Amino acid sequence: MLQTIFVAIAFLLIFEGLAYALAPRLIERLLEMLKDSPPEAVQNTGLAVAALGVVFLFLASLFG
Repeated sequence: MLQTIFVAIAFLLIFEGLAYALAPRLIERLLEMLKDSPPEAVQNTGLAVAALGVVFLFLASLFG
């Protein structure tokens, strides 16, 4: 279980790092858009992404 958590964190760090390394201007524009968005929209987006993550975990456990 602990190994799975470390692997998940490692993949998260790899993908985050690649996004900043390969598309720094896009990340900059996205952060500007985020800054200009109302807090409720940011919160709703965060909840939607978290829910999508739960769906992916369910699908991974279903097919894996």
